[in-house]
Amino acid sequence: MKVALLLGIAALALGAASPAPQHVDLLIRGGTIYTGSGEPIIGDIAIRGDRIVSVGPHLQVSAGRVIEAGGMVVAPGFIDPHTHMGDDLSSNDAEKRLVPAFLMQGVTTAFIGNDGGGSPEVGKVLASAKAKPVGINYAAYVGFGAVREKVVGEADRAPTLAELSQMKTLVADAMCQGALGLSTGLFYAPQSFAKTDEVVALAREAGKRGGVYDSHIRDESSYTVGLAAAIDEAIAIGREGGLPTHISHIKALGVDVQGQAGAIIAKVEAAQARGQKVTADQYPWSASGTSLVASLMPLWAQDGGRPELLKRFDDPALAVRLRDGIVENLRKRGGAAKLLIVEGKYANRTLDDVARELKQDPVAAAITVIRIADPGVVSFNQSEEDIAAFMRRPWVMTSSDASGGHPRVYGSFARKYAKYVKAERVITLRDFIERSSSLTADTFGLADRGRLRPGAFADVVVFDPATFAERATYAQPRLLAQGVQTVVVNGVVAVDKGALTGKAAGRALAHTPTPGSCR
Repeated sequence: MKVALLLGIAALALGAASPAPQHVDLLIRGGTIYTGSGEPIIGDIAIRGDRIVSVGPHLQVSAGRVIEAGGMVVAPGFIDPHTHMGDDLSSNDAEKRLVPAFLMQGVTTAFIGNDGGGSPEVGKVLASAKAKPVGINYAAYVGFGAVREKVVGEADRAPTLAELSQMKTLVADAMCQGALGLSTGLFYAPQSFAKTDEVVALAREAGKRGGVYDSHIRDESSYTVGLAAAIDEAIAIGREGGLPTHISHIKALGVDVQGQAGAIIAKVEAAQARGQKVTADQYPWSASGTSLVASLMPLWAQDGGRPELLKRFDDPALAVRLRDGIVENLRKRGGAAKLLIVEGKYANRTLDDVARELKQDPVAAAITVIRIADPGVVSFNQSEEDIAAFMRRPWVMTSSDASGGHPRVYGSFARKYAKYVKAERVITLRDFIERSSSLTADTFGLADRGRLRPGAFADVVVFDPATFAERATYAQPRLLAQGVQTVVVNGVVAVDKGALTGKAAGRALAHTPTPGSCR
């Protein structure tokens, strides 16, 4: 009785604060509305043009179109802070640019350029949406890896003072073109060759212009410095660079670090208690996705890129050292049966299966495969206990780390709801929605997005709480999610009655640099 009364009071207050207009373009009526903050209400959302004009119970309006949402959950369009969808968003294929895998989960905004891969020419990346319309909104990072390769190449060495100055200029210019911040992938060569002070110098350029430091940390496992030290480094870079730190796809990867989630959470929350802004994102899968080289090859063997790696395969003097390194990395990953190849000649087979087929041991089989190409792999390496521990923290938002061959592209948001909200009750429905929308928008300064309120951009998802779930699996990673009924992007209906409309209403979202920070 008290809960119902409180809901009614909240609904009336929200309705009173949002006077209903006389006529709107679109009315979403009768759904259970989670606004992105506060308790849910049963009510309506009125949209005119690309904006929400009113939210409340029983809005007295006329509408060009009414969408009945009784029994449905109505939420802000979800925001994915870590993806690898840049190629799709700039594709010449109009259907790819719609990003159906995201729209069919209610994802209306994505970040690209993560893991240090973002082009320094951010202006061009953002301008692409005008010439090639996109289905979702997107923001872009400038990538440390792309900047370093442009200036230093793939060598394991520190930059000269002149090179460091050039790299700083590239980051500064990218920020002034609208980059969200600086992303790094310090686990990956050649970014892994950089020392902390080099990263700080570039992060500081992003910080001066209001950016965020987003990092695939140097070690999520026990490859080099270890998980705990890598978290310390990410926090230190943000502190010394004078900008918020965001930890990409937080996890404890591999047999040596499983069970360490509590200690990592304590480190982050200690930094927060000292006044530092530190957040993270997470995808809801026990398997990560990367490449076979990144999974197994020692960093020293990657110095100089693929051409030098292939030469080292044929150097008898390095054979023992190389083998020992691969054996150790296989151990950390849980063995050859835990690595599923998802691309190329050996797609959909584990490294263990390939080794048996080739009549080789797993080390030799890995080298045989890599000689052909460096395929993507799905690596089963996390514990459900660690996943749940991270997920419960209020500073951990939903992401997909969307990359080819992994079901996380097509199912991350849907899976988080179906498995961790509905089935296992790790978090509440409200937590899921807010950590998939308003938390992300607030953390990254996305103005007027992430909430259902008057004046906000009309990015909305309507889903059936009984059926919303992923269909993608590790064996069939490209199956669209189910249960989303309607998706609105900037006021345009992009998913209608559970089907794509083909409307491309997304926009490039340029970050506004700190006033006076750009020439």
